[in-house]
Amino acid sequence: MIYDPSWTAVFVFGAFVLGTVGLSFFLGRKAKSSEGYFAAHGQIPWVVNGVAFAGDYLSAASFLGICGMIAAYGYDGFLYSIGFLAGWIVALFVIAEPMKRLGRFTFADALDSKFNSRGIKAAAGVSTLVVSVFYLIPQMVGAGSLIQPLLGFPHWVGVVLVGIVVITIVVTAGMVSTTWVQFLKGSLLVVFSAVLVVMLLNRGFSTDNETFQTIGPLAADSVRSGAIDGRELIPPDNGWEEHEEFVRLQRDDDLGFDLFHVEPTAEANQILLRQAQSVTKTADGKTLIDGAPLGDGDGERQLKPVGAVSKLPEGKTETGKLGPISFFTTLRDSEVMLWRNEKFKLADGSTATVHYQKATEGTKVLRPGEHPKFAGIRGDEATGSLNFLSLMLALFCGTASLPHILIRYYTVKDGAAARKSTIVGIATIGFFYVLTLYLGLGAMTSGALDLTDNNMAAPLLARSLNELLFAIISAIAFTTVLGTVSGLILASSGAIAHDLLGGVLGMKLSGESQVRIAKIAAVIVGAIAIVLGILFKELNVGYLVGWAFSIAASANLPALVMLLFWKQTTKEGIIWSVVVGMVSSLGWILLSADTYKSVYGLDPADAIAPFSQPGIVTIPLAFLTLIVVSLLTQPKTDELVA
Repeated sequence: MIYDPSWTAVFVFGAFVLGTVGLSFFLGRKAKSSEGYFAAHGQIPWVVNGVAFAGDYLSAASFLGICGMIAAYGYDGFLYSIGFLAGWIVALFVIAEPMKRLGRFTFADALDSKFNSRGIKAAAGVSTLVVSVFYLIPQMVGAGSLIQPLLGFPHWVGVVLVGIVVITIVVTAGMVSTTWVQFLKGSLLVVFSAVLVVMLLNRGFSTDNETFQTIGPLAADSVRSGAIDGRELIPPDNGWEEHEEFVRLQRDDDLGFDLFHVEPTAEANQILLRQAQSVTKTADGKTLIDGAPLGDGDGERQLKPVGAVSKLPEGKTETGKLGPISFFTTLRDSEVMLWRNEKFKLADGSTATVHYQKATEGTKVLRPGEHPKFAGIRGDEATGSLNFLSLMLALFCGTASLPHILIRYYTVKDGAAARKSTIVGIATIGFFYVLTLYLGLGAMTSGALDLTDNNMAAPLLARSLNELLFAIISAIAFTTVLGTVSGLILASSGAIAHDLLGGVLGMKLSGESQVRIAKIAAVIVGAIAIVLGILFKELNVGYLVGWAFSIAASANLPALVMLLFWKQTTKEGIIWSVVVGMVSSLGWILLSADTYKSVYGLDPADAIAPFSQPGIVTIPLAFLTLIVVSLLTQPKTDELVA
């Protein structure tokens, strides 16, 4: 079984959570004023703030999502890491010092420093809320994914648990506790990920973890008649006859069936049958694994963990200890058994997802553009290439536009400290992303992957190596979610209390009143995040973050960059740029094929947006909007003289 509850993991998890909450209550005594609650009095050391940057940034998407995408797709999944890291160049050279110089508490402070406009505060405040909520979704999804192997609870319990803990952290101490939680979490995540990589290299690769049966070669015309391997074929019924690439063999214990994928060989009229797994959602809401009920009791079945190297160079069965470079060269010359899936409806209304093995050359695992999701890199279709370029542009521009990253520049004393903390953050984040490539590829070949949830690749890899390491890695991953969600909720609550109520509605609020309202807002935003985390449980967290980056890059970056570098920027230009960038990117995402398929349950072919990632259209559109509107709203000459 993939998920056996671990008392070691439960103990370590409980210790991490209690320690985090206890730290928040201890630091809460120092965060009574608005300066303390929103910006930690600007007294965080730049080294601590730099590691806290990494803690903020290395969210569930980085640790769970990217490792999972590499484990599922190979090098293609690592392209997200490259985009995430490259975005810090913009933050370092464009944003760091001006943000510290222009603002006090929120992103809207910086954007409105020159104009004192309620419209700018409103647009920036709403943008902060929208981006934060979209970024919150993958964090909460990741939290739910972690709880199942740790405590054996359903996904929704994990989402609710992390929501309650995070709300407690934000309400008790604000930016002070959030910063130190991020510092500790970022340090622990990098250190223990490095330990996990060292253990992975010491174990090396082996072919003895391939547990799935292969039958053949067989004559191709034998697939639909008679018996195979001494077992009767189950007659094609219930919609399976429409899928000739799969055959079903009756199990000896009458517990459902064993499913096989039909794979042609190099020999004419010869095939191989490689064992597959099916997950069927019946019309009455039950889950079947290869035709048998899901569960641990008699007559019930569980999904098997997967992931293997099927062939090693020179016919070896194991490699022994590997070095950092030989890890990749060995994998390049090997054959890996990857897993793909196909979804289809059966005649009785049930929905089946079939996961099947696909023997893949190691060179393809390490080459970009091999997986269909990333085929646009080297494909002939223009929309695929545009979608990939759009994703990379959003990741590059989105980093310096995320509200919970921007407000961290207010926690240090001056612009020089802001710049130095950014450099520390880049170094820490870059090192971690190198580690994710080893972790993802190690998970791909560990024999411990969960076919239905690649977000759990890194923790399950740790479990295949050491139970205590699994407990620590899972607890750190959970703390990763806590820290990032804390920053996002803090940014959202600041936007409500400081920008919308104080700036837009003109409410005269004392520092203590702002803090009190921000805490109430934190509870509300946290509740919304819990609901969305439950609704979006099926999507990869790394992919969801790509959407958040697109909205942030479209709504926030054009206005901030033009304010800093174009003297003709007007308040009307900023307002319309933020609104157009936010609405266009959000609308594009809601009308994309991926949303139609994974959220609405509709045919993706009916989607209105031609590709899923909007950044390549909406980011230039926001820049163009600001330029045009600013030129049309230039102050008159006599106004300038006055």
